[in-house]
Amino acid sequence: MRSIRPSFTARRGGNARRRTSPVLAAVALASALALTATACGSGNAEAGGEASSSAPSESDGKITIPDNLRDRLKEHGIDIDKWKNGEWKNWDKDDWLREADEYINPIIEGLWNPDRMRKAEDPDNAVDAGDLSGDQGVTDPTPEPVDAKAVSPTYHDSVPAAGKVFFDSPEGSMVCSATVVQDPANPGKSNLVWTAGHCVHAGKNGGWYRNIAFVPSYNNEGRTAAELQNATREEAAPYGAWWGDWAQTSDQWIEQGGATGGDGASYDFAVIHVTPEEGGNGKSLEETVGSALPVDFKAPAVAQVKSITATGYPAAAPFDGQSMYQCQDKPGRLSISAPDPTMYRIGCTMTAGSSGGGWVATGSDGRPALVSNTSIGPATAGWLAGPRLGDAAKGVYDSVSEKFAGQ
Repeated sequence: MRSIRPSFTARRGGNARRRTSPVLAAVALASALALTATACGSGNAEAGGEASSSAPSESDGKITIPDNLRDRLKEHGIDIDKWKNGEWKNWDKDDWLREADEYINPIIEGLWNPDRMRKAEDPDNAVDAGDLSGDQGVTDPTPEPVDAKAVSPTYHDSVPAAGKVFFDSPEGSMVCSATVVQDPANPGKSNLVWTAGHCVHAGKNGGWYRNIAFVPSYNNEGRTAAELQNATREEAAPYGAWWGDWAQTSDQWIEQGGATGGDGASYDFAVIHVTPEEGGNGKSLEETVGSALPVDFKAPAVAQVKSITATGYPAAAPFDGQSMYQCQDKPGRLSISAPDPTMYRIGCTMTAGSSGGGWVATGSDGRPALVSNTSIGPATAGWLAGPRLGDAAKGVYDSVSEKFAGQ
């Protein structure tokens, strides 16, 4: 999540946001190619296109890529062979794709091994109170901190729809939290993951992050960081790694999200369509984990919400990012900008790394549903805020769902 210092300035730390008209932005040209690679060091971060199926990798590490896909990548100045050999690490601003229709995310098999996943960090850009001091909307008193409680292993038994999103940014390998959500176009067979917009795109001064992958029930057995140093990939990622072959967020985030301040916070959400790294067994993500949450875009007003439960993998001290935690609290309101929708806010001590994690409450139909995601919080780690999901969020969700209808 993005930190905010006591003065209320939202700085980007994996949680950045912005405001504008709810135009949608889609991550496109998502290429699910199979490459081979080894892990590297840890970090210290709308338009349409076609997703392609994974290309088989050969034993010598070379890959086979359809000519039409190779040509499409070259249109964006990307040589797939150079990309495989490390060109993806080039974050030169002139080469960093940022427009909605320029997203690519070739699968690099083995990139997210246990060591690289364990070392990934949330880009913690704390927020200074100054940015939020001019709020003109409704903001309730700052909630009292609620201590985050460790989720009992196995995580799959406790919160089967939760997991972590890994990605690479200019600062290194990064991590957020995320949730498997239902797909109305593919009932019971969803491949959709909900997270924060700042977990897929850097905002107005950057572009799409790379090597985006979702790991459901990461560290399912709740091993310590020391134990994970010798863990197998199956122990760290028991349900596999699922690469984002399509993603979409709001234009507000792409156009206004920044390294500091609360810009875009009210629209800080994203939907990722995923595909298994190694081809899978024909089962969808929902079938694999056995769960997917509905998303409620008409959640009750704050005064009518008795309780919200936020789930995530906090990585900044005193946490280490390896364990799942939850906070439960009655929400209040946080207004960053009068023209923007008022956000939910709860007391919670989870830190950076919990960004994008799902917020669950009793939905408008009386059943548990995802109603928000972790977006921003103070550097002092006492509360979290998340966007209230409305028409803009539903537009993003429906667009991704319809894109893969019947697939």
